[in-house]
Amino acid sequence: MNGNHQANGQHVRGKYVVITGATSGIGLAAARELAARGANLGIVARNAAKANEVAGRIQASVGNQITVDVFIADMSSQRSIRRAANEIVAKCPKIDMLINNAGAMFVDHKLSEDGHEMTMAVNHTAPFLLTRLLLDRLMMSEHARVITTSSHGHKMARKGIDFDDWSGKRYFGFLGKLKGGPNFRYGESKLANILFTAELAQRLKGTNVAAYSFDPGLVATNFNRDNGWMARMTTSVLMRFARTPEKGAETLVWLADTAKENLESGRYYADKQVGTLSAQAKDAEAARKLWEVSEKMIRLSQA
Repeated sequence: MNGNHQANGQHVRGKYVVITGATSGIGLAAARELAARGANLGIVARNAAKANEVAGRIQASVGNQITVDVFIADMSSQRSIRRAANEIVAKCPKIDMLINNAGAMFVDHKLSEDGHEMTMAVNHTAPFLLTRLLLDRLMMSEHARVITTSSHGHKMARKGIDFDDWSGKRYFGFLGKLKGGPNFRYGESKLANILFTAELAQRLKGTNVAAYSFDPGLVATNFNRDNGWMARMTTSVLMRFARTPEKGAETLVWLADTAKENLESGRYYADKQVGTLSAQAKDAEAARKLWEVSEKMIRLSQA
């Protein structure tokens, strides 16, 4: 991915990019490449030691022509996200780009401190909240972008998002797990990323902020390795067919660094072109409903 940086970096050079999930996998690969192209970074991470180490390595690799800031947040905690957002807002008069890349999959039914099922809390509610909190700063940029990492796994959510079972309990019982429920819950959260992006683009029509989601493909990372022997076995088989994190980050970097005239706000991309969506991912009514439900979730936690 490290092609000719003179030809690249036309859009990101000198811009301030906030990125979540940048201490490993495609987030780390993207952060390195964006820094190499001259972007200033705000890394949002849960582990301060790891984040500072990554920030130091990136800084050392490109010298002093960019800045790399670190902000600490647990993406399962809305309180923690709000605190980090306040620090980002205090530090940055404007943000040019927000990359919502942090993601997780939980094989057991765990609840966040806000009482929400963890896969959906980390993969959807967190980017929804962070985007809402940083929108004013994004509006300060001439051409701002919100880029959210989704997945071809969104196609597993064949029934769309079940708003009547927001906690997703049916996925995690004995029978639910036997039928691969946690994978389907993950698919539902990735569908939420696409619907959120589409609705965000609708709501930001006529402004200077564009929104895109993308599929990195099957990437060789540590994702899903902490979910027991079954997950490790499945993952290790799949990883034989996987692409490198650098390859997985290509579409993300391309969305960050391509002229806006060549992109369409609200779209889902894969391999640097418009990707194929499931029928559920084209449902504008579901996108509106998801936005309303998500607004309610973040209001409740604030109260």
